[in-house]
Amino acid sequence: MIVDPSASASTSPLVPGAMAMPGAAALLSGAIESAATRRSRLGLAALMVGAGVLHFVIPKFYEELIPGWLGNRRAWVYGSGVAELICGAMLVVPRTRRLGAWATLALLVLVFPGNIKMALDAGAPHDAESWGAWLRLPVQIPLWRWAHKHTRP
Repeated sequence: MIVDPSASASTSPLVPGAMAMPGAAALLSGAIESAATRRSRLGLAALMVGAGVLHFVIPKFYEELIPGWLGNRRAWVYGSGVAELICGAMLVVPRTRRLGAWATLALLVLVFPGNIKMALDAGAPHDAESWGAWLRLPVQIPLWRWAHKHTRP
């Protein structure tokens, strides 16, 4: 794109004679989001960043979700923590929010077998920990829907 250096800051470099408006590109692309959608997206980002941080704070908890055949459980925990942090960051940035939502959805689906493993390892619900493991399973569905909601413009 060639920009006329003599043009004032209030004119658009894309359309001669047009006035530049903040958010004009977003408006033209249909990418304006409501305040409620923005809050929802940022809430999902906060959840992902919080979960990512917890992978480093209490890695032992997450190691139990990793099947032994995958190898170094701590490395998988840290790797998935980094992935969650990246997803959260992408959700925050308007330019990458949709890609971040797709990445979040994919990550949530990919770690679901770990949630199943945790529930099976806990056995039949009999105490708070085993109930928590089993209740994690149905909670994943609204999380998937929440992430999917933000994949659309």
